[in-house]
Amino acid sequence: MKALCWEGINDVRVQDVPDPQLLNDQDMILKVGLSTVCGSDLHLLTGHIPFMQAGDVIGHEFMGEVVEVGPGVTKHRPGDRVVVCSFIACGRCWYCRNELYSLCDNTNTNPGITQHLWGSDPGGVFGYSHAMGGFRGSHAEYVRVPFADHTAIAIPEAVDDMSALFTSDSAATGWMGADLGGVKQGDVVAVWGAGAVGQMAARAAQLLGAERVLIIDRFEYRLAQARSVFGVETINYAETSVGDTLLEATGGRGPDVCIEAVGCEAHSTGPQYVYDQVKSKLKLEMDRPIAVREAIYNCRKGGSVFVLGVFTGLVDKFPLGALMNKGLTVRGAQQHGQRYIPMLLDRIASGELVTDHLATHVMPLSEGARGYELFKKKEDDCVRSVFRL
Repeated sequence: MKALCWEGINDVRVQDVPDPQLLNDQDMILKVGLSTVCGSDLHLLTGHIPFMQAGDVIGHEFMGEVVEVGPGVTKHRPGDRVVVCSFIACGRCWYCRNELYSLCDNTNTNPGITQHLWGSDPGGVFGYSHAMGGFRGSHAEYVRVPFADHTAIAIPEAVDDMSALFTSDSAATGWMGADLGGVKQGDVVAVWGAGAVGQMAARAAQLLGAERVLIIDRFEYRLAQARSVFGVETINYAETSVGDTLLEATGGRGPDVCIEAVGCEAHSTGPQYVYDQVKSKLKLEMDRPIAVREAIYNCRKGGSVFVLGVFTGLVDKFPLGALMNKGLTVRGAQQHGQRYIPMLLDRIASGELVTDHLATHVMPLSEGARGYELFKKKEDDCVRSVFRL
């Protein structure tokens, strides 16, 4: 079969790989219908996620049709249309029973790497390095889905393929940020990043009762999309002061909830960007926490900051004093998608949630390298490249 493979830093290619096979009785084989590039996939290309091997199939946000199931699969049958959560969950460990699915104890097949890095191991992820299990990703004609009853979710008839696709990761991640960030009725919410996850976090905040939602980015085409689709307020940080705008919008207090949806390669127009770039290139820090710092500094006293962007290791100049003295609650997580995807599909079916606008560039898998290039360089107003298989 054809698959898009990682061959080195900034090098992805379509090539032939062996067809997947059922390995365990709870596996299923999925014929991929749609698979989208996620912002966190770019960290694989830049080398921020170091545990890649040439020939690894990438991609983790996808939907498709079931073609084969193991004898232990009870919820899905060949011909079913499903969306697959990017994080694989066993459904029975302590973390899964407590709906902390991305922390599953039984799905990361290489736990030693992350135990050394982070002190424990999260769950396995499709197509996201050998540190996260070494599973083949979704930019392929077919993919093996382990623990299928807990990792794949049936798509209602009223939901089209493209809309369902983004519940696999982007919509679930964004909703989690607003939910676990504690958004409540009447809040003012600020979201750093107007990509797919940021837009989904902004819409989730609206649906959870926020009075005002402001989204921060420097790419006008992404801000324009957020304004036109969801009616949120926008701040272009390259043109105006984020801090001054947020204070004005909140009567001098700052937002109640700040959601960071940028991650370890954050950009800035100020000297902190140069500082973090130099530190990371010299390997003196692993990530650029620019948006996290801004969220902590601008959040109101006693407010909440939720970190959605992917981070890999150690950062410098973390404002611990601001966090403590302002009495902030700071949380972060990889998405607990199984907790949210069924609800998101229902909201799409009812018309409350729109996701298909995120697919600005739909192309065949044979153009995979071009899709990544467009997305990485933000060319041609690309919000998301989607591969149709």
